Amino acid sequence: MDPVTLETTRLMLRTFTLADVDAVYEACQDQAIQHYTPVPVPYRRTDAEQLIGEKLPAQWAEDRDYTLGAFRKDTGALVGSYCLTLVSRGVWELGYWAVREQRGRGYSVEAARALCDWGWATLDAHRIEWWAMVGNTASRAVAEKLGFTVEGTLRKRSIANDGTPHDWWVGGLLRP
Repeated sequence: MDPVTLETTRLMLRTFTLADVDAVYEACQDQAIQHYTPVPVPYRRTDAEQLIGEKLPAQWAEDRDYTLGAFRKDTGALVGSYCLTLVSRGVWELGYWAVREQRGRGYSVEAARALCDWGWATLDAHRIEWWAMVGNTASRAVAEKLGFTVEGTLRKRSIANDGTPHDWWVGGLLRP
């Protein structure tokens, strides 16, 4: 699929470009992003270059993972990264991280809602899932504001960047 651009009242969601490498690198220095998301640790500038220059374009081309950066319309500042990843036919996973300085302003709900709306309209999704490591209360708050139903806790679902198994919450949002 060709990349898309989505627009909300305050945000522009678009694919990342090489001009965004420094902003992504800086954002991914955040301890919370490194703890709660599957980014390399330590996160190096070359990781951002590879992600933006190779990995994300390949995922769009393979129709399995659609990642957009959300940017403020008023300042152009990076707000975060928002993606839909194919789980199985008709089922997609919503994933996101937000820049520390942009948190608490409703941007993640706005960006994720736009991406989910696009997913319903474009991807023939019937279910969107959300997963978060137990303790990531900010991610859970965003999911709940979007209307996700927290369906359970999976014990020791995966090994996190700290090398230990962690429990995860799972939630679902059904096609409206």
